[in-house]
Amino acid sequence: MNIIFMGTPDFAVPCLKALIDSGENVTAVFTQPDKPKGRGYKLTPPPVKEVALTHNIPVYQPLSLKKGEDAESAMKTITELAPDLIIVVAYGKILPKAILDAPKYCINVHASLLPKYRGAGPIQWSVLNGEKVTGVTTMLMAEGIDTGDMLLSKSTEIGENETASELHDRLSELGAEVLLETVKAVKSDSLMPVPQEDSQSTHAPMLTKDMCPIDFSKSAQEVHNHIRGLSAFPCATTVLDGKRLKVYGSEIVKGLKSDRPCGTVVQAKDFTVVCGDGACVRFTEVQVEGGKRMSTADYLRGKAVQEGTVLS
Repeated sequence: MNIIFMGTPDFAVPCLKALIDSGENVTAVFTQPDKPKGRGYKLTPPPVKEVALTHNIPVYQPLSLKKGEDAESAMKTITELAPDLIIVVAYGKILPKAILDAPKYCINVHASLLPKYRGAGPIQWSVLNGEKVTGVTTMLMAEGIDTGDMLLSKSTEIGENETASELHDRLSELGAEVLLETVKAVKSDSLMPVPQEDSQSTHAPMLTKDMCPIDFSKSAQEVHNHIRGLSAFPCATTVLDGKRLKVYGSEIVKGLKSDRPCGTVVQAKDFTVVCGDGACVRFTEVQVEGGKRMSTADYLRGKAVQEGTVLS
């Protein structure tokens, strides 16, 4: 069976590796163009490209799949490769109908339990909204955004203090498992597509930096979810002594209540802050503007925070 794999970031890597390690015939990889990164703006290949090149798989990086010479060349390449299956994992481009129709099956791996959290940020929004369970779903691709018929899924619990970045890594591995089971079903012609119930769908849009500031007037649980959901990007922030402070991790301090104004540091020894409902959160990992990301314990060894300080 000829397979074309389309994916770009770290999340897609376990899926591609699983296909290769299981002996599947991945004839080509489509990924986003190299992008400048770091202080020197050096052109850096996407993680999926690095894996493909390591295994001598041809890589294609069209700027567009919809119009222009790149799109025509991509369609010509796909037609010549005559794939039985196209697998899409966090590719970052919308596929035109001509590509969706090229193979017998075009399958997507999506990091939510569809139809919940369709869109670009399913992992982050599941944490932001305080979900207890999430998972991975494979589906047949359609022209809508994550609207295709569902194939297989697996669920997993979200840890009380688990961040979106930690959940991302777990779901990427879970996605590889679900993908291999789906490919096995394709081979045995035993796929049983199930239409999504649109009335139960929710949207998970891309996160933006204007979401970063922490609103301490909200409940401790909401603040905690906010910090976890935006970690590690774009990252929750507050202001301490006139400098931006990124907060990568937190935990709710059970049994502690305070009647001080929300945003007040009520325990300087471990950076505990009161929220709008009187309950408190403790920062566990921070990064001051111009500094390095570190545990709160390490941060407090270098800079004391005064009790009664009000974060803005």
